[in-house]
Amino acid sequence: MELDSVMLSRMLTTMTLMFHIIFATIGVGVPIMIAIAEFIGIKKNDPYYLLLARRWARGFTITVAVGVVTGTAIGLQLSLLWPSFMEVAGQVIALPLFMETFAFFFEAIFLGIYLYTWDRFKGKWTHWLLTIPVMIGSSASALFITTVNAFMNTPQGFDLKNGEMINIEPIAAMFNPATPSKVMHVVMTSYMTSAAILAAIAAFAILKGRKGAYERKALRLTVTCTLIFSIIVSVTGDVSAKFLAEVQPEKLAAAEWHFETEKEADLIFFGTLNENGEIENEIRIPKFLSFLAGNSFDTEVIGLEEFPEDERPPLWIHYMFDIMVSIGMFVLAVSALYVIAGRVKKWNELNKPLLWAIVASGPLSMVAIEAGWILAEVGRQPWILRGYLKVAEAATTSNSVGLTFVMFALLYLVLGVMTVVVLIKMFKNSPAEAELEKRFPNRG
Repeated sequence: MELDSVMLSRMLTTMTLMFHIIFATIGVGVPIMIAIAEFIGIKKNDPYYLLLARRWARGFTITVAVGVVTGTAIGLQLSLLWPSFMEVAGQVIALPLFMETFAFFFEAIFLGIYLYTWDRFKGKWTHWLLTIPVMIGSSASALFITTVNAFMNTPQGFDLKNGEMINIEPIAAMFNPATPSKVMHVVMTSYMTSAAILAAIAAFAILKGRKGAYERKALRLTVTCTLIFSIIVSVTGDVSAKFLAEVQPEKLAAAEWHFETEKEADLIFFGTLNENGEIENEIRIPKFLSFLAGNSFDTEVIGLEEFPEDERPPLWIHYMFDIMVSIGMFVLAVSALYVIAGRVKKWNELNKPLLWAIVASGPLSMVAIEAGWILAEVGRQPWILRGYLKVAEAATTSNSVGLTFVMFALLYLVLGVMTVVVLIKMFKNSPAEAELEKRFPNRG
């Protein structure tokens, strides 16, 4: 691997996106959990759920602040590292980028009002209503930025003449064929991952001996939400697979090591490729790739051999697909087992193995998010704008990318450490039990 400006630009963009996606995912998913907790708290007049909403909202502000920094870095790097791409596509993606910024400010304004108006309204439902614009803003932000990525995969809404985009239709470009499936999957996986992370925190607290009503109710709510969102994610994932089979067959073929066009194609998990390019040590589900691609075992799935060698994605993305799907199945199974255990009298849903599995589900869900984005981005290679502009043609030729990489790596290290330290101190210095006693002394 040659560390030229193209490779260094890819490495820096990858590092930035992988760091930013942590905070972006939490930024999209946590508002809905806050809204659910406060809704239940008001509906049941339950101070525990109201405190959950309060504490989650406080922690959420820290992740939002860091997300602003990393999101700004992405915008800066688009211009610095990929000038040819911005020169060609900048006019097309300008609208969704502006709308994403508008959605963020919309969310931030109402989040500020929400945080500073607890107990200031006569009616509790008035305060809860403030969660609606926060949820709309966070999800709309995900929608608009995802349309940019979707456009890079299925570009439309323009004519290309002499290397310049003309006759631009921004709305058509935003709502390209990839937008519906991508937006649904991105938003729902953010909901699922945020719920799983909050569940992991609650489960860990119980394992450490804090088994009060606050922790148990937090665990029950977050795991139930994780299960619901996991089921929806399995549906959006299926829709995404069918979209790839129809519109981006080379990505699906590379992700599934499917080399020859055929019907009754097998679904392959894990495995290795030998020197002759033959698959070994795999888990093979007969005919299931065809079913995944078209709801029929007779569906013809296009093989990688149909595409020029220089336009094929790298085959290692197969493992990203496997990691993403395996973790999704694990989280779904663990959350379902907890919900079932809670309803069967003889079962103990707070047994240690299950709690540790819930703890693992949180970080693993974020790993699945990272793997999914790697699959999406690397699976588009060698294109940055599919069918129009290749990555090697779009990158900067500057010799300073290596130094920039080091500087941003140090920035992300500092931000990551500071985030963890601040969040730990924020909640360690204000335990839930003490805050409950202070805010709800007569809770009974």
